[in-house]
Amino acid sequence: MHVIRRARVEDISTLLKLAKMVHFINLPPDKDSIAAKVAASRASFQRAASGSERRRDAKWKAGDESAVRGLAVGLDDADQFMFVLEDCQTGSVLGTSQLIAHMGGIGNPNYGLKMERRDFFADDIKTGSSHMVVQLHKDESGPSEIGGLILQPASRGANLGKFLSFVRFHMIGMRREVFADRVLAEMMAPLTDDGRSLFWEFFGHRFIPLSYVEADTHCGRSRQFIAALLPPEPIYLSLLPPAARDVVGEVHRETVPARRILERLGFAFNGFVDPFDAGPQLEAKTDDIPLVSATQPRSLGAAVEVSACDREGIVSMLHSDGEFFTVWGAMKIGEDGEVSIPAEAMSALRVSEGDEVGVTDMTGGTAAGGRAGSSGAGTKPEKV
Repeated sequence: MHVIRRARVEDISTLLKLAKMVHFINLPPDKDSIAAKVAASRASFQRAASGSERRRDAKWKAGDESAVRGLAVGLDDADQFMFVLEDCQTGSVLGTSQLIAHMGGIGNPNYGLKMERRDFFADDIKTGSSHMVVQLHKDESGPSEIGGLILQPASRGANLGKFLSFVRFHMIGMRREVFADRVLAEMMAPLTDDGRSLFWEFFGHRFIPLSYVEADTHCGRSRQFIAALLPPEPIYLSLLPPAARDVVGEVHRETVPARRILERLGFAFNGFVDPFDAGPQLEAKTDDIPLVSATQPRSLGAAVEVSACDREGIVSMLHSDGEFFTVWGAMKIGEDGEVSIPAEAMSALRVSEGDEVGVTDMTGGTAAGGRAGSSGAGTKPEKV
């Protein structure tokens, strides 16, 4: 059996090993940075347990800049949750994923490149051409963001990648008021075998004197240099070499399964790509994500045998001290709305009859789920 819980201090060494598998802004291969993120995540779970999350107030939602300008609305001021997947039998941590309540905001925008097609025609020679252009775009809306999903290759094929992905939407559904009305996912673009981004080398690096990894890492501290150094004018992609042009809006081969999972949840590519590697930015309206709308609190009944269960889904418990546990498996929902799960699952959640738990009913293929056993996400499902 597997359980997803919040990351702890004792997980840092394993998280460091996972971080070295791929470069993510939100999971840098640096022990001190990971330790800081684990601490921030613990504080966020504790706030969630006490109901004191850093919620956006009415003025923020109304777009009143005077209410928030100068507050550095960014990662330091947003709840961020780091999850780890644990094998209950061995105690081994097999993977991780993250959820950020609000990414940036007014005065601290996120940046992307907006793609646009432009058509040209010359009457005198009766011919024309079409070109794609990209232009720097800033987003101060502060969307929620998912990312940092890494699963050990040996653990693929048991739906564990989906579990790591879905737990974030389960969390949003349980604390909907904390999160934005839009969820963003930046997907990893194709890289060379030695980890280079051809788009960065032929575009970004010509304006920003940093390597791809250096620039991406610096975004974890500040994004001001993007607007200061990248040109605001439209750039014609036809000016780039074909190899660099062909990766724009595409995903890494190991990212394809994760993109398909998100697209089945309603995420779509709306023409925005990352300014560094040109990977696509997928987004969805929060309330339109099936997993979010299918999540609700329920009272827990007495333990039942697996044979008595007629449903499956995600069940979680957020304890008063901020400890968080989640399982995905068989369950039964009574006519009174009470949910019952097997004794093994109750033990993993550390719950008792009568506790209030979070439930995402995934029966009948809700949210493109499916029972554990199908292939899940790989090691590079999302960029951040």
